[in-house]
Amino acid sequence: MSQIIESILEFDLLQTVIMMAVTALLVIAYAVRVALKGRARYDRVDRQGGSIFMSKGLMEMGYWGLQPVARLCIFLHITPNMLTWVSLAFGLAAGVCLGVGHFGSGAVFGALSALLDALDGMVARLTGQGSQAGVVFDSAVDRYTEFFFVAGLVVYYRHIPVVQILALLTFLGAFMVAYSTAKSEAMQVTLPAKSPMRRPERALYLILGAALCPVTIPIFEVYRAYGKPIGHPMVLALCLVGVLANFAAVERLQIIARTAKSREQDQADKTRRDAVHSLRQSDELDSKQVSHSLRHP
Repeated sequence: MSQIIESILEFDLLQTVIMMAVTALLVIAYAVRVALKGRARYDRVDRQGGSIFMSKGLMEMGYWGLQPVARLCIFLHITPNMLTWVSLAFGLAAGVCLGVGHFGSGAVFGALSALLDALDGMVARLTGQGSQAGVVFDSAVDRYTEFFFVAGLVVYYRHIPVVQILALLTFLGAFMVAYSTAKSEAMQVTLPAKSPMRRPERALYLILGAALCPVTIPIFEVYRAYGKPIGHPMVLALCLVGVLANFAAVERLQIIARTAKSREQDQADKTRRDAVHSLRQSDELDSKQVSHSLRHP
């Protein structure tokens, strides 16, 4: 059993190293781009804005890195819906890998799923294929892929109740942030641009937590109290995302509730003003009628 675990760790460590190497190349390439031409600017990034947990510069680097891939997809006639379906498949693969303890593989599939999720919207905008139906489909797949990732962790940590509860708390926070966002859009309430733990941030920290586990497990988990690796970076990521996502969701819902209450109060005040105005007009009309009847008996 220990030999199987060690083989899994070696394979996962290789994938983590490859993923980090690709990320390092992207950072170097973007640093050269910034030095020569300045930062890459995108309207979508400007509208979304950054936050303390994911800077605007990091988002710009990601969009810049995906631009050539998006244009290649367009050249190959790959549609946004195709990318969304593949994103869903990778999300499911990430959940399965995490469920059996393949943290490195789970991180790679999770990263690919997240990148394809960003890529499908980019291709849709570049080709003018964006539609409300596509937005609904993309949002639904986002919820499924996030569920797959966390569900895999819930399965893996089934013998460690405390961490399993953290995973469930993380999913609750993700669900409530998504719900509050949908509610704010339906009620046309503007939420803070820098509100933390939006989906890209949650994906970044959860994937990073999984990717670092193959590095830390051989060093810090020589003795395993539960018979299998815990993966401390993954646990830390669950703590961070679980707590902050729920905090952000509560903050968002409070803003929505206050805005709704303010609108109701404004509407009530307007109704009272209209009623007083109507009453005054009625009194003035009655006074005119009485005055007219006195002058012309």
